[in-house]
Amino acid sequence: MKLVCKTIATPLGTMLLAACDAGLAGLWFEGQRHHPDASGWQAVKSQRWLDQSAEELQAYFRGQCRHFKTPRAAAWGTPFQRSVWEALAAIPWGATTSYGALAAQLHKPQAARAVGAAVGRNPWSIVVPCHRVLGANGSLTGYAGGLARKQDLLTREASRIFLI
Repeated sequence: MKLVCKTIATPLGTMLLAACDAGLAGLWFEGQRHHPDASGWQAVKSQRWLDQSAEELQAYFRGQCRHFKTPRAAAWGTPFQRSVWEALAAIPWGATTSYGALAAQLHKPQAARAVGAAVGRNPWSIVVPCHRVLGANGSLTGYAGGLARKQDLLTREASRIFLI
């Protein structure tokens, strides 16, 4: 799969966006854990999915986008990771959940740590809302982009935060 990429500025720092013909392959904050090596990707100024994703992200930061419509291209991940990422994608705006609740939802109640590891490797920051996953006691824990960013994203969505 041939990936193209570009960087965009956001209120929380520079983000790298990657896409292929099928859709958005990923987006990461500069310097976040599990940031991919993009040295083999072609940097472009414009590409359909990169442009649409960038527009949606900017609208998100303005408070005008709650649902990302750009298709996601599954460029990586194990079947388990992909199931976790799909469960993350279903967490509604303003809602939060816990790693244990996600594990139970996936019918793997003993796999909260494995779920946490998969959440940490989510390749679609913000679009697949891993920032909406909290510790069992509601605490901010683990976010590959940094806890300050996680807190900021949750604050942006705080109009109706509740545990699911």
